[in-house]
Amino acid sequence: MSKENYYAYLFDILPVAVAILVDGKLAKLNPAALQLLEVSDEQLVLGRPVDEFVHPLDQPRSQGRLKKQGDNWANANSKFRVRTSQGNFRMLLVISRAIRFEDRDAVMISGMDMTEHNEMEEQLRLSEFNFRRLFENMQDVYYRTDVNGIVQKVSPAVSKILGYSPEEIEGRPTEALYPKASDRDAFKKEIMLNGMVNDFPGQMVSKDGRVIDISVNSQALFDDDGNFAGVEGICRDVTQRKMLERELQRLATTDSLTGIANRRAFLEHAEHIFKSCQRYQTQMTLMMLDLDFFKSINDKFGHQCGDQALIHFAETVKLELRESDLFGRLGGEEFCVLLQQASQPEAMLVAERIRAHIQSLSLSAASGETFSLTVSIGIATYRPEDDRLGRLLERSDKALYQAKSHGRNQVIWEAC
Repeated sequence: MSKENYYAYLFDILPVAVAILVDGKLAKLNPAALQLLEVSDEQLVLGRPVDEFVHPLDQPRSQGRLKKQGDNWANANSKFRVRTSQGNFRMLLVISRAIRFEDRDAVMISGMDMTEHNEMEEQLRLSEFNFRRLFENMQDVYYRTDVNGIVQKVSPAVSKILGYSPEEIEGRPTEALYPKASDRDAFKKEIMLNGMVNDFPGQMVSKDGRVIDISVNSQALFDDDGNFAGVEGICRDVTQRKMLERELQRLATTDSLTGIANRRAFLEHAEHIFKSCQRYQTQMTLMMLDLDFFKSINDKFGHQCGDQALIHFAETVKLELRESDLFGRLGGEEFCVLLQQASQPEAMLVAERIRAHIQSLSLSAASGETFSLTVSIGIATYRPEDDRLGRLLERSDKALYQAKSHGRNQVIWEAC
């Protein structure tokens, strides 16, 4: 008997299951392996990925063992659950090593059936049933990726949240679902640093193009050698929660009538800018604005007309400001503008444009009668000796008082 025939003979008579894989697919099986997988003809399984026969919970370890580099490695014994072609489950003690098969790199796997009696098999069936029921009915999205971030498994709930079927997601890189690369990068950094994330915020793009808010709970996966093998976890759609949080934040920081910053939000932001000016000695200018004779508008035309006048006033002022400028309502008809990096001539020019624009407005009351507005403005700028924001507010308010006492409808720069 030749050497090749001798090895073929041993391969066929071995009582343990032996399979040869090429590129992760079944290339040859001995009779014991066919019997274990409950397959009558080898041709029925040749070319199929071995993962099809491995329990989903064992696939990360299995994939890690089969993707080693080089041609002279072997894996130690390890237990795996496999599913036969008839849907039955077996517990195997598996060993594998790199070989050459028909002039190609391959892996030989040998498995011993450890399913000792019907009770263990029933436990495996029950475990699989419970896993499948949970997997298919959970409201959150379960997912698993490989070491390169390619989605290996995703639960059916993904169709409700993102609009994709599991088949449309599996095999795709997770990066394709993120609207901002920074979100994905932050997640990867956190999971590599700590091995897990809890309630990690992010966003994803659904099939119809909508951007949804998500919360992620995930953990890193590792192979038998302790090497990073991917990530698995749960994604939850928290869009409604985030919308409510944003709305509550808007209500807490926005003046309900004019839509600009309210007193609290304006002063908090102004305080932050003030401290930056102290640290870097940059420019900062405050303008205090007060509508002239506003009480007479309320008394003559009613508070509803007065509210509309305040809305028109705020919209008009915003037209004269830059995106970096801060505009808020301090209360009643009193407003404040913060200009960053503005010199005295620049601040005076902005204030005069606002004053002139307000004066040119022609507003109508419910009765049809028209009326106009004027505004008085006091300006103060940051000084190196200022130790608190209140100093600027006091000086700009004092300049506003001077504008009022000198006839209104004018701009007054703080006295030196």
